[in-house]
Amino acid sequence: MEPGTVRIAVDLLGGDKAPAVVVDGALRAFGADPDLQLLLVGPPEAAGGFLSVLSPTDRARVTVVPAYDVAGMTDDAARASRPGTSVAAAVATVVDGSADAVVSAGATGATVTASALGLGRWPGVRRPALVATLPAVAGPVVLVDVGGSLEARPTTLARHAVLGAAYTAVAHGTPEPRVGLLSIGTEPGKGDRARRAADPVLAAQALPGGARYIGLVEGYDVALGERADVVVTDGFTGNVLLKAIEGAYALAGGPPTSGGAPRAAALLGVGGTVVACHGAARDDDIASGIALAAHLHRRGAVAAIAALLADAQGRLDDAERSGKDNWSGKLP
Repeated sequence: MEPGTVRIAVDLLGGDKAPAVVVDGALRAFGADPDLQLLLVGPPEAAGGFLSVLSPTDRARVTVVPAYDVAGMTDDAARASRPGTSVAAAVATVVDGSADAVVSAGATGATVTASALGLGRWPGVRRPALVATLPAVAGPVVLVDVGGSLEARPTTLARHAVLGAAYTAVAHGTPEPRVGLLSIGTEPGKGDRARRAADPVLAAQALPGGARYIGLVEGYDVALGERADVVVTDGFTGNVLLKAIEGAYALAGGPPTSGGAPRAAALLGVGGTVVACHGAARDDDIASGIALAAHLHRRGAVAAIAALLADAQGRLDDAERSGKDNWSGKLP
């Protein structure tokens, strides 16, 4: 664990079993990291159990930020922009400089919307992407997108490749990450129109962090981790695949012994560190998400990834402005 004080805003009302599970997870993370400071965002009474078990010295590391409204799983994502919701209040602490990062297990759409509206988006990024690291047999595999954007357009997939490569290089320190595009076969021409159009674009595109495109990969490559360090797909497919793999791990008694992958996803494309946990997160999942947020902040990941993207972004912007993203594959 890297040293250095970091302040994490935790959405107490996000998740299926909030606030109890969130409080328990925050306690686990708090006990494991002596340099961690927490802003507990939600009803003050929900934070009471957390504070009651702390020594006076440790209580100084915790701040309660009152918020009483919740953006529910079935609510419109735009609801997240309302200042009274806990996720919007958590994002606001990063905006005003009180916190360094946000962690929420609430509705993904609400977290993405609140973060994009509150923190702003990186130049050229229309829809932020969620990046998850999975504990594959041969080592961690970064899967992008897992729910930030449901689009399956060629330029969206190309942008996900750029984001995933930069994230892997910065967050995991992977030299020359291998990037694959998820499809139904590894032979050129396999897949739907979006995949067939994106494949040659990625083959010709310079990727950040010394990354190289290896071509099409299949679903089992995500679990094995032998061919690619980064697997690119759209948010709909990625979210389905992520949950299917999680279910398979549960049936098998746990993930591979390589382990070590945080059970949370980082939101890329917004002007701050944001980590989303699964709505059905357990306390150890919440703790894992908080640890990931701390890790990313201590590494200066947002600034480092944005710097790596500077050159690659221009080419994707030119492609989008050209108006040729018509499923034909004739992108520059």
